[in-house]
Amino acid sequence: MKVVIMAGGKGTRISSVASDIPKPMIKVEGVPVLEREIECLKDQGFDDIIMTVSHLGNIIMDYFGDGSGNSPATGKPFGVHIEYYFEKEPLGNAGALFKIKDKLTSDFLLLNADAMFDVNFNRFVAFHRKHDGLVTLFTHPNSHPYDSGLIIANKDGSVEKWLAKEDERPQYYRNRVNAGLHVINPKVLELVGINADEVGKIDANGKPVKVDLDRQLLKPLAGTGKMFCYDSPEYVKDMGTPERYYSVCKDCKEGKISAKNLKNKQKAIFLDRDGTINKYVGFLRNIDDFELIDGVAEAIRKINESGYLAIVTTNQPVIARGEVSFEELEEIHNKMETLLGKEGAYLDAIYYCPHHPHKGYEGERPELKIECDCRKPKPGMLLNAAADFNIDLSQSWMVGDGENDVKAGLNAGCKTALIGQDKENIGQLVSEISLLGFVKNNLQ
Repeated sequence: MKVVIMAGGKGTRISSVASDIPKPMIKVEGVPVLEREIECLKDQGFDDIIMTVSHLGNIIMDYFGDGSGNSPATGKPFGVHIEYYFEKEPLGNAGALFKIKDKLTSDFLLLNADAMFDVNFNRFVAFHRKHDGLVTLFTHPNSHPYDSGLIIANKDGSVEKWLAKEDERPQYYRNRVNAGLHVINPKVLELVGINADEVGKIDANGKPVKVDLDRQLLKPLAGTGKMFCYDSPEYVKDMGTPERYYSVCKDCKEGKISAKNLKNKQKAIFLDRDGTINKYVGFLRNIDDFELIDGVAEAIRKINESGYLAIVTTNQPVIARGEVSFEELEEIHNKMETLLGKEGAYLDAIYYCPHHPHKGYEGERPELKIECDCRKPKPGMLLNAAADFNIDLSQSWMVGDGENDVKAGLNAGCKTALIGQDKENIGQLVSEISLLGFVKNNLQ
């Protein structure tokens, strides 16, 4: 599979770090960001690369050549084949695709050259092929969803809406952000009605014709069933500002970037919801009753920073009892993610059990009144998450405020923590007053 890397940006926001080299050539721990991208790709078998360059592009071309040489930084072979397309005039962040489209005869990876990432691309591509769409977006939660482009998808993963930063968004939303990594079928280039010969030429207004990737190629596919999102907790971070650059450097030095690749075993903090994240009100049926416990956002933010995955596992018998619909529960969880996101915290995944074995409730849903494998204290939700994210359960924690949480953790082979006031010993490894207390005392 070919890989197209867009390496033509000027990097004006990060000019205080380096202004005399292209942004993708800024070094992290002594190695250019772009070289780290290429190494990640090569190690997974993606070695056929086309780079689009413009601003100071000769520096990139001189450094990498055709990919057959050795790295000036590490001395190791690049081990890839590289072609270039040089934009003499800026064509927008997708204009070059129309200039090289004859080389794009099948699905290809499209990546930005100025992002730091270490992801399992074979897993990403397998998802794309399974869903047979024209485009698959790599999506993830981040610490600032309130000023990021949001992706809203259906249960099958097909993208329903693409909300850019300037678009109006709902009051509550899932923290699902486009990370700038894509698998694209070249048929997309034929759908938008853009003539490759016109790209770069002067239009009637005296300006060169440019093409915007998001607004002209991808966003119009929302709602067509032809674009899907691939949710992953792996590390992808734009380093376009000095603050983000120094954050990336710190993460790289501490080994957090490579550790988050899903080919490696992950560690998780499994979190109960009611009484652990939000204030306990009994069966929570009304979204207005959802309120974060003081200190929870800080606790989850620290979990995010620690390298552990933050995964909610919650029994929700109100679904089987007919008291809350699936749509209403989703909106409650959107509120949870929105409130956390406003404080710089995020959840990597939410698992819930909608079942309830006891019958006889007015309005209940008979098909959900079953003995299942996911309702805590059974470990089904934890086991499913472990399969989805390659989690080492023995290095993970289950944290909750009740006996079922502790037993589910023990049944899954996790370490366990019981939080709350005056809790007896029911087999938990540690007892803490709050989630924040647990994090401060056990994740240092």
